[in-house]
Amino acid sequence: MSDDRAAFEALGHEDYVSLATFRKSGKEVRTAVWIAPDGDRLVVYTNRTSGKAKRIRAGSRARLCACDVRGRLTSPERWLEVQARMVEDPADQQDGLAAVVAKYGWQMRLALLASRVSGRYADRAIIEIRPLEAASDG
Repeated sequence: MSDDRAAFEALGHEDYVSLATFRKSGKEVRTAVWIAPDGDRLVVYTNRTSGKAKRIRAGSRARLCACDVRGRLTSPERWLEVQARMVEDPADQQDGLAAVVAKYGWQMRLALLASRVSGRYADRAIIEIRPLEAASDG
């Protein structure tokens, strides 16, 4: 297993990661997110109208780094270049959501309840993240 692949898999077990996405101008935007392993990919739960979702739809380039709940990097020298995409298939979205719920348990269930109460449950979305070598393999 390559060092990058091992680092990628390790990020799936962090409590929080900083997901860096890029504006059309090239400016990086970092967001602390929950992340979960789901087979050979990592998944992130978000709102489909969030800024990160819009930026990923515009371009798949992304970076990940372990961080705390406030987004402070725990290993700032260990950014990993990845490829991200919005999951469109409903069954694939459910699989991704189930992976996040399995990892974060009551916290994620509480977040889902809050989204139902606020009327934003229909806006839920999953971001799929893959290492660069897997993303380019086809």
